[in-house]
Amino acid sequence: MVTSIKHTLVALVEDKPGVLNRVSSLFRRRVFNIESIAVGHSEVPGLSRMTIVVDGANTAVEQVVKQLYKVIDVVKVSDISKDNMVARELALVKVRATPANRGEIMEIVDIFRANIVDVAPDSVMVEITGDEGKIESLLDLLKGFGVKELVRTGRVAMVRGTSGSSPIDGESVQEITRRRKKKG
Repeated sequence: MVTSIKHTLVALVEDKPGVLNRVSSLFRRRVFNIESIAVGHSEVPGLSRMTIVVDGANTAVEQVVKQLYKVIDVVKVSDISKDNMVARELALVKVRATPANRGEIMEIVDIFRANIVDVAPDSVMVEITGDEGKIESLLDLLKGFGVKELVRTGRVAMVRGTSGSSPIDGESVQEITRRRKKKG
């Protein structure tokens, strides 16, 4: 029986226009749904770090990783799903608030170590960072007040400690730069 789990893929990619489109098109062609994707600068100048969460069988995800390496702008890919990792997400939630329930909302926000980042006459905006379970739990409690608006970043993740399958594990910035020059 083929088991389906959430996989967290981390890719170092060239920091150039169109890379995100090429990577997402690869997933589309393989009929893979991207559950979340987060992209930002990495510790290596000229490279961005892409964290992609997909739901799929191990063998299918292995094929996607192989295909990612064929995208010219992809430098290195790691499936860190089985590694000991730290994964976080950020959410901003605009919640209906009245003078009567504002205190209760503030207490809930405190329990989750979240922050109120904006207050309006009819709403408050809450910022929460944590794992997906923590964010889901807070959202479940805030739904009773009425969620007016919600935005989530998607998962970002790193392998704990100094070992594991970090995208640059065992390679120096100079080695990655030298390999990029050969590839291009």
